[in-house]
Amino acid sequence: MSTETTASVSTHILDTSVGRPAASVVVSLSARGGGREPWVVLGRSATDTDGRCKDLPALPEGTTHVRLDFETEAYFHTHSHSDTHSQAEAQQDAPAPRDSGAFFPEVAITFAVTPGEHFHVPLLLNPFGYSVYRGS
Repeated sequence: MSTETTASVSTHILDTSVGRPAASVVVSLSARGGGREPWVVLGRSATDTDGRCKDLPALPEGTTHVRLDFETEAYFHTHSHSDTHSQAEAQQDAPAPRDSGAFFPEVAITFAVTPGEHFHVPLLLNPFGYSVYRGS
């Protein structure tokens, strides 16, 4: 929860290739107090069956930048998306699937925060791409 002097962060992941939340994806939260400060890992969590991380730690006072690191390779390894790969292989110029099923084995999202505000950053994920946005 954000306060007047701190920001708060939440996230969730939707696997757009199957139209479902991505469960059991490990997410690390790091923060720093300026562009030249070192990153400090605040904690790790994993998405629940609804694709949400409900136990990310609070941001320390003075945080100006946040990084969310999503460990996607293990998720795609256990969720091979064979139907998605079969469809992709049928396309003439589709990329070949990787052994792990993940073109992006990890996704790192870095963003600026403002004290007193909440930042919800959803990850829309598929085997060959991703997008993020500031949600509500």
